[in-house]
Amino acid sequence: MSDSNQSKIRFRHLRNILSVLVEEYKRLFKDSGVMLIFLGAAFLYPVLYNLIYLNDTLHNMPIAVVDESNTPLSRSLIRRVDATPDLKVAKTFTNLEEAKDPFYKGQIHGVLVIPADFSSKINKKQQAKISTYSDMSSFLYYRTMAMGVNFAMLDMNDEIKIERLNSMGKVGREAEIIATPFNYNDEILYNEGMGYSSFLIPAVLVLVIHQTLFFGVGMITGTAHEEDSLYKLIPPNSGRSVFHVVVGKALCYFSWFLVVAVYVLGLIPKLFNLPHIGNPMDVVTLIVPYLLASTFFIMTLSNFIRNRETGFVIFLFTSLIFLFMSGVSWPRSSMGPFWVSISYLFPSTFGINGYVKINTMAATIQQINQEYIGLWIQAGFYFITTMLVYKWQIGNSIRRNR
Repeated sequence: MSDSNQSKIRFRHLRNILSVLVEEYKRLFKDSGVMLIFLGAAFLYPVLYNLIYLNDTLHNMPIAVVDESNTPLSRSLIRRVDATPDLKVAKTFTNLEEAKDPFYKGQIHGVLVIPADFSSKINKKQQAKISTYSDMSSFLYYRTMAMGVNFAMLDMNDEIKIERLNSMGKVGREAEIIATPFNYNDEILYNEGMGYSSFLIPAVLVLVIHQTLFFGVGMITGTAHEEDSLYKLIPPNSGRSVFHVVVGKALCYFSWFLVVAVYVLGLIPKLFNLPHIGNPMDVVTLIVPYLLASTFFIMTLSNFIRNRETGFVIFLFTSLIFLFMSGVSWPRSSMGPFWVSISYLFPSTFGINGYVKINTMAATIQQINQEYIGLWIQAGFYFITTMLVYKWQIGNSIRRNR
């Protein structure tokens, strides 16, 4: 075959792909529902989620204290608890029964109980005990309560030890070393403020891209099935093939969401001070196979959606599943091998973990080989499944409309 004939064939393939790409863009802009998802949801969801979790951490959480001891030592402990940045002593009671009503009403999220024998046991050099009751409707309430009380208790323990050593003739630096024979440096990596949004939102941002693409493409394909118009994708004597249709559509979605990804994963973390210490080029290198894998995965599944509304149902049903499967909200080591294997079917699993490692932990693209290679494998596999499904669906549509 001569070079000129090869050039003509390549040009014809390119022309057919571009014509599908242009038609798909026209279809997007004509469908107000899809534009609402591709523009409104894709650009507003990341802002909305960040505004909801803007405070990032809990400070001055209101608690109550039941001081049955009512002694200088118990009041010293209460002042230390109130002085922590985590807790605020909002109410004091004389017995636990009085604390139940504000606790159930949500006015307080924890109760510290200091028993009547608290001071007498300490003065007798016996071990005293205190009790805490935490609101477990949110794990953050429990964590904040435990941290605040523990810090205050440890500080008071050190002071009591030093006072006892002073009474034994051990003073100054010698007493401090005996009371605390070793110190430790608490180095918190990647999320120093232990903020909830810094931990959760980066994963959610990656999932937002996946799910808005899922929702929008599901609406487009559902409409095509309702109208039985898939046969129009390959007009008679047009020279188009299933390959041209799949690649043209995929390029449309990929190019649109590449812009969305730059906004969601590049701009949003900087606007809301989320972790963004990774190399931007490594993020881009990861996002390319992530978008391709997500596009072909969604194009495959969307062909089984028979109407526009079904896409919304699947969107709601799968969002939490994909987030849980990623291993962000629950360690993958505790999932079990079956669920870990299932999670490898979803591009969001590799995309979320890869992005968090790069942007939060400063990993390089070479250090996330598993996620990067996994996404390319998924992109290739789901491209094949998309070709097969589109060939089947378009063929059925052509036969019905002869």
